[in-house]
Amino acid sequence: MHQLLKNILFGLTDAHVILEPVSGQLMHPEALTAFSQLRRDAREAGFDPKVVSGFRDFERQRTIWNAKAGGQRPVFDSAGRTLDVARMSPEEIVFAILRWSALPGGSRHHWGTDFDVIDAAAVAQDYRVQLTPEEVADDGVFGPFHCWLDEKIATGRSYGLFRPYAEDRGGVAPERWHLSYAPRAKEFQQALCPDLLREQLQLCQAGGELALADTVCSEMGVIYPRFVEVPEAAYPANLGDRL
Repeated sequence: MHQLLKNILFGLTDAHVILEPVSGQLMHPEALTAFSQLRRDAREAGFDPKVVSGFRDFERQRTIWNAKAGGQRPVFDSAGRTLDVARMSPEEIVFAILRWSALPGGSRHHWGTDFDVIDAAAVAQDYRVQLTPEEVADDGVFGPFHCWLDEKIATGRSYGLFRPYAEDRGGVAPERWHLSYAPRAKEFQQALCPDLLREQLQLCQAGGELALADTVCSEMGVIYPRFVEVPEAAYPANLGDRL
């Protein structure tokens, strides 16, 4: 595999992303084009989509992961209750973190094709976005926008954008706010595999740079299909017809 592609897959470069001028977030150019088209339609409907998290590199994801593994950031169960990592086994900690946070090297945000979005028109400028299920529920502050977006995605009028975590498949918790540009994201996912990801993380394991790296590597056969790979059926069909 070409080194540039490996660096993109694992978030080790930002050579493949550009600045989204409104939010200041970095995005894959094609994802930005799709989002710009979607935002145009949304503004006509009275919404104002804003990207609040786009490209995240490996180091950023590793910092989040290590802080959660070490107890400096909260770790939650599926109901959103805070867990005491000091009372948990390494395996329990790993799977609890993965429920809400991506594995460094295994995050779709590394690709720039995926981003988190809110409706800026629904809140004041000083509103602190939490990206919680309550915010994006039908009766939540961003609910009307996401109901509108549901219809756009369902009818193939979302310019190739879809929700990879629209439903709970027993891995990553549902993230209604997370959008992905399907054509490129699918290509990147097909280039990735468990052995490749394990190989990358073993470098961190050897250097002590990733908390619980030994547990992650030993459990990769379970982690990858459950928390990294998005099933083929979740992607929209006829991608070329939806751009």
